Amino acid sequence: MFIFVLIGALGLKMDVTVSILMKQKVVLAYSGGLDTSVILKWLVNKGFDVVAFIADLGQNEDFKAAKQKALKVGASKVYIEDVKEEFVTDFIFPAIRANAVYEGRYLMGTSLARPLIAKKQIEIAAKEKAEFVSHGATGKGNDQVRFELTYLT
Repeated sequence: MFIFVLIGALGLKMDVTVSILMKQKVVLAYSGGLDTSVILKWLVNKGFDVVAFIADLGQNEDFKAAKQKALKVGASKVYIEDVKEEFVTDFIFPAIRANAVYEGRYLMGTSLARPLIAKKQIEIAAKEKAEFVSHGATGKGNDQVRFELTYLT
């Protein structure tokens, strides 16, 4: 099950069932996986101009293939940004200093990455003059909260 949320420029959740007179732009946190590809297509079918954003956090991914997939599914543009240095210096190092592990044994890499991805989305949204940002986190986990709280700050 997907929970789809558009966050407007003022941080207000927007009702996407309203008919759209002009193509509004949304920046989607895109991974190339099933969830974000389905959301990308859904947004395109709803009449949005979708700009996909892929964060290179050091994961072993084929970014070129993900970019091609996003364009094939309907993204008008794809940003791939290398954010490894910022991720390590501003997120990983402080977490290590704080001994931030879940249940005393799980490192929190994914959860630490979400605020950085959301921050970069907002920067791209400003550059692209996009009205909305979106993510593919399901409503049953904490990633939704991590994305949306960052959007609001």
